[in-house]
Amino acid sequence: MLFAAGFGTRMGALTRHCPKPLIPVAGRPLIAHTVDLARAAGGDPLVANTHYLADQMRTYLEPRGILISDEQPEILDTGGGLRQALPLLGSGPVITMNTDAIWDGPNPVELALSQWDPDRMDALLVCVPLPRAAGRKGGGDFSADEQRRITRGGNLVYGGVQILDPSGLRQIPDQTFSLNLLWNEMLETGRLFAVEYPGRWCDVGHPEGIALAEAVLRGDYV
Repeated sequence: MLFAAGFGTRMGALTRHCPKPLIPVAGRPLIAHTVDLARAAGGDPLVANTHYLADQMRTYLEPRGILISDEQPEILDTGGGLRQALPLLGSGPVITMNTDAIWDGPNPVELALSQWDPDRMDALLVCVPLPRAAGRKGGGDFSADEQRRITRGGNLVYGGVQILDPSGLRQIPDQTFSLNLLWNEMLETGRLFAVEYPGRWCDVGHPEGIALAEAVLRGDYV
């Protein structure tokens, strides 16, 4: 599941006429970098949600064989968006990916798959230590114990890639909601885990992130 429906408001004028996933980074649309990672890890089917400037997204996605879950008239946030897309994704755990990040190192999807243990986990988040999170504004999101079980607060930044059991989405009454609601339930049961990403990661959710991401990809980010 590729999250691609947002308004990209942090990008300012850059997203006035262009959806954030189509902003060029290193000569290619930002979402293309995410699609490459998903396909290299064997992702099938690939589904993207759309809302803002959805016609532009459809024009890009459909020729590339990516299924579309269009959120109209209202955008549904990550939780509501994933729940709407489940009929396209099939049964069982799903991989979700934000489309506004650049990864430099091992494929984060393959890393998550290698560590996924459904007997212990309801979700496994790929997280990046703050010193390797380029463009991150603010602190971390989580901390992990020796078993990699996580709690909120700490120096681990959620990188936007996870494996998640979506069955709990059926119990949430809201139509529009964040996946944080489902994570909160998993935190209470001790079934929310992280795997630490060993490479660099860059947030491309704001204009300065574009140059930072290109520096990361060139290998000259300090």
